[in-house]
Amino acid sequence: MIFQQKALGLGLIVLVFWPISGFPEMITEIPENPGSANTITLRQVVARVLVENPELKVFALEQRAREAQVLQSGLLPNPRLGMEVENVAGSGGFNGFNKSETTIRLSQLVELGGKRAARIQASSHSRDLSNWDYEAKRIDVLTETSKAFTELLKAQRQVAVSNELAGLAEKSLTAVAERVRAGKVSPIEKIKAEVELATAKLEFERSKSEWDAARRNLAATWGETEPQFQLALGNLEETSSVPSFEALIRKIHQNPGLARWGAELSQRQAVVDLERSKAIPDVSLEAGYRRLEESNDNALVFGISVPLPLFDRNQGAVAEARHRLAKAQAQKNAIAMRLKNNLANGYRALTFAHSEVVALKIQVVPGAQSAFDALTEGYRFGKFDFLEVLDSQRTLFRARMQYLQVLANYHKAVAEVERLTGAPLGNMEFPAGKE
Repeated sequence: MIFQQKALGLGLIVLVFWPISGFPEMITEIPENPGSANTITLRQVVARVLVENPELKVFALEQRAREAQVLQSGLLPNPRLGMEVENVAGSGGFNGFNKSETTIRLSQLVELGGKRAARIQASSHSRDLSNWDYEAKRIDVLTETSKAFTELLKAQRQVAVSNELAGLAEKSLTAVAERVRAGKVSPIEKIKAEVELATAKLEFERSKSEWDAARRNLAATWGETEPQFQLALGNLEETSSVPSFEALIRKIHQNPGLARWGAELSQRQAVVDLERSKAIPDVSLEAGYRRLEESNDNALVFGISVPLPLFDRNQGAVAEARHRLAKAQAQKNAIAMRLKNNLANGYRALTFAHSEVVALKIQVVPGAQSAFDALTEGYRFGKFDFLEVLDSQRTLFRARMQYLQVLANYHKAVAEVERLTGAPLGNMEFPAGKE
């Protein structure tokens, strides 16, 4: 299996079909003893999921079952061996075996009308259909894996941010305590700083709990209940331009959930052909040996039997197969329409998430940081009230947390759009001026 990572949220098509290149790796440290932590990359995650995911194992077994079905459908009918004894245990001269006739027959059913070929064709299309079902499930599993990996990276960053906030709150408490001792501010400000520190510590503990849950959710994608890793390696801030919707909609036929219906239609048509072939009766050929005890003679016997299709010409099964073929075509059309609608919704979510990332990165977070730095510096010289500093600190914290959330939303939206289109966004056409 071959991989490539262009953006974090591409944990499906890109990871499965594109060549290996260097992963942009950045360790986002958990503050408590990160040096001893085991790490894991998206490539390693995908490799484990493809081999060990419990749901994919189910589909792999179904593929083997369909292969066995193809093998069975190509086998010839078994010959039949029969024995018949006549003129025995009767009355008069037939009360013993002196006048018995013993016949040993070997019969073989000869299938006509191309039944065997039609059966093999139907089974082969059924096998192809199971392959498509596996591909669809694999894409779904890798999409969820990518989202889980994104959540873990976000959780790691949130731990770092909340730890930084706790550090700022502790420094603020130290600074306020000094000003209280110097008589420059009211002791009530120290109480406010202590409350702020306690709140920051609670937020830090909550973020650590979410980080642990994210680790477990990721490990569950390959069936592991106790994660053997601590940190995920990945660049959460790597983003790219959003391609045009027209470029995306042209790729939607690559979605395995839609592509499978081509195999479904072929399989349904093969079933129609198989049921039609059953209208042609098969022939049974017989050959045997007969022993006549009365004359002490031997003879050969031959026979042939053909059912007469007077009433049952398999017309009901043929009609059923045709209706199921029409049903499959209608289902394909309905799924294509639903996929296009889902893609439109996914595209809106992607473009909105991308615009949020840009706005927070360029304007909101830098602005909140500048305001906080200015107010902190001014507070040292008595220019601002402590409440103003706290409000600025909270604003900065919320902005940074919001930035992490919208980054995660962006990568999840990328994964979802790539699942719907069956193609990586890096292989799309971009609107003019956006590359």
